[in-house]
Amino acid sequence: MQISKLFEQKSPVLSFEVFPPKKESPIETIYQTLDELHDLSPDFISVTYSAGGSGGNHLTCDIASAIKNKYGILPIAHLTCVSADKEQISAELDRLKENGVENILALRGDINPNVPRKYDFAHASDLTAFIKERGGFSVSGACYPEGHYESENLIEDILHLKKKVDAGAEHLISQLFFDNDLFYSFLERARIAGISVPIEAGIMPVVNKKQIERMVSLCGASLPQKFVKMINRYEHNPEALRDAGIAYAVDQIVDLIANGVDGIHLYTMNNPYIARKICESIGALRQTNV
Repeated sequence: MQISKLFEQKSPVLSFEVFPPKKESPIETIYQTLDELHDLSPDFISVTYSAGGSGGNHLTCDIASAIKNKYGILPIAHLTCVSADKEQISAELDRLKENGVENILALRGDINPNVPRKYDFAHASDLTAFIKERGGFSVSGACYPEGHYESENLIEDILHLKKKVDAGAEHLISQLFFDNDLFYSFLERARIAGISVPIEAGIMPVVNKKQIERMVSLCGASLPQKFVKMINRYEHNPEALRDAGIAYAVDQIVDLIANGVDGIHLYTMNNPYIARKICESIGALRQTNV
């Protein structure tokens, strides 16, 4: 099934993101995580694209295939192009197709000064167009409620997003954010620009201070004052900060669902406990909106 078709059947859609295990971790760890996430009945699970996995980038395809064939859940495989040429991307697409994975999240990827960059695909919109031209896949894209860090302003950011959708992106997943008002403002800009595809809100439960510092440094998400107070208040009490982070994420999700969001994409960080606590808190909301 194509991811975009899910949004015609139910609202809100609930999805998870997982990532391949790091080199020092055995592959079995991700399947232990998926065993638990499966019980939470997500509508789909995305798998990040990372050369840092114990099996390299092939692991993304292997995990996505297992999500579909072992767990019976719709998978979406991340695919980045910043360090790949058309031949390499074609090989990745062939591998995904052979494994029955038909949904792709097309991304440019972060520029790494230690990895040679290739220029067959300058932007995610170029990768999206290439995949659509080949056919056989449903393509999703990323969006940025506060604007991509390389965009000069929010208007330019929306114009780039519109180009991505015009190239064939059928569904969008947002970067993490901690202020729902920023997401609602972004959503309004997107709809005014004629972007009508489903847009999922990306939510990351923060469970430790180092995690949020690392994520903010990577994506530039702003931190509301009440969020900063929460982090500072509980930073030396790991259990309390974990529970506070879960509660903050639940509060965001409740508000988003009440405002008719298309879907919630939960960045699980491969932590089933946190995903379970959140799903338990919003279970009735999901049933009401089906």
